[in-house]
Amino acid sequence: MAKIKITQVRSKIGSDYTQKATLIALGIKKLNHSVEHEATPQILGMVNKVQHLVIVEKV
Repeated sequence: MAKIKITQVRSKIGSDYTQKATLIALGIKKLNHSVEHEATPQILGMVNKVQHLVIVEKV
């Protein structure tokens, strides 16, 4: 599977609890923090839920 790099670029203040929990589940702890994951359907679904807060790059 391909790897993707997910970087939080917008604040989670004012977001729903589910969106905040999704960022935590992805492993993103703070603003401008990046993590790498395999591009599985589960991860892509999580990224889709918080797409307005993050930038996704292929690695």
